[in-house]
Amino acid sequence: MAKRDYYEVLGVARGASGDEIKKAYRQKAKELHPDRNQDDNTCEARFKEVNEAYDCLKDGQRKAAYDRFGHAAFENGGFGGGRGQQSGDFGSAFADVFDDLFGDMMGRRGGGGGRSRAQRGQDLRYNLRVTLEEAYEGLLKKISVPGSVACEECNGTGAEGATEPATCPTCSGMGKVRAQQGFFTVERTCPTCGGQGQIVKNPCKSCAGAGRIERERALSVNIPAGVETGTRIRLAGEGEAGMRGGPAGDLYIFIEVQEHAIFLRDGKVLACQVPVSMTTATLGGEVEVPTIDGGRSRVKVPAGSQSGRQMRLRSKGMPPLRHGAGAHGEPGDMLIELVVETPVNLTARQKELLREFDSVKADNSPQSDNFFKKVKGFWDDMTRQ
Repeated sequence: MAKRDYYEVLGVARGASGDEIKKAYRQKAKELHPDRNQDDNTCEARFKEVNEAYDCLKDGQRKAAYDRFGHAAFENGGFGGGRGQQSGDFGSAFADVFDDLFGDMMGRRGGGGGRSRAQRGQDLRYNLRVTLEEAYEGLLKKISVPGSVACEECNGTGAEGATEPATCPTCSGMGKVRAQQGFFTVERTCPTCGGQGQIVKNPCKSCAGAGRIERERALSVNIPAGVETGTRIRLAGEGEAGMRGGPAGDLYIFIEVQEHAIFLRDGKVLACQVPVSMTTATLGGEVEVPTIDGGRSRVKVPAGSQSGRQMRLRSKGMPPLRHGAGAHGEPGDMLIELVVETPVNLTARQKELLREFDSVKADNSPQSDNFFKKVKGFWDDMTRQ
């Protein structure tokens, strides 16, 4: 039976680019997957036909020869030594597309897979609690971080005497081995080197060939003023040491600001509830309030103040989070919320004075009068229904 045109087999035009040919092959490979065509006896032959076509057209030189001479280019020991006759082997053609489809899952991409013996160390997280005062001022905090550091005995190589590891004989430095299983080429981590691509013949006695050891480190962390819960500080290169000389990971400091006994925080704004006596709220006066910097401020209470009334102290809140040498934005404000306190534990004389005050009828409770007018109207409406 005469062979079909390779371009026809893949369903592409003769002028198709390499990417278009690969895309068409991937679609055909999925379409003719044996697991999807278990009842189709022609599947295997068609599958080999597609692989043979792709094996030819993916190669620039062989494609050029085919475009010029067709199938005759590979007959009788022609171009490529008759390679086209053997290209129905699934492993040769599908391996490239297998890498393209599944390389990420097998760990091939993003750092070279097993080709490099060195591996970057893991990032570390450290949760740090600070007080509101510390968040206001900023500080230099000393912390102890457990983790791994580069082995000093082998300089991080993992080999005795800091000698260089040898190329793994099983995978030839690839870090992965391939096995043919029917139509499929399965790629696995090399069992000899564990994916490193190299082996240590004489492991360092201090680190057992890992190139790093466990040790607690003391670090000084600069906490800038204005931090709040959730602020993240990155210390480059202060994470886990890399494997066998690889670069260290990063250390991330996550800030948690503790709740304060006096102040409530909302971003840069601080709020403080201040109790005032009924007399001060009625007649007016002053109260002394604390500020986050340790100072004191006197706040004037207007006569007739009610609970919940707020006064604002400009720039007495939290500073903006500083980046580098400067600060961006202005400090926040501080809100004073008055809480009018009802007197308790009254003496007989105080009770007498309050009764006398209450007996003198005057229009000095507008909120109460307004409320009960609404209540009376509500009851009247209910009665008329």
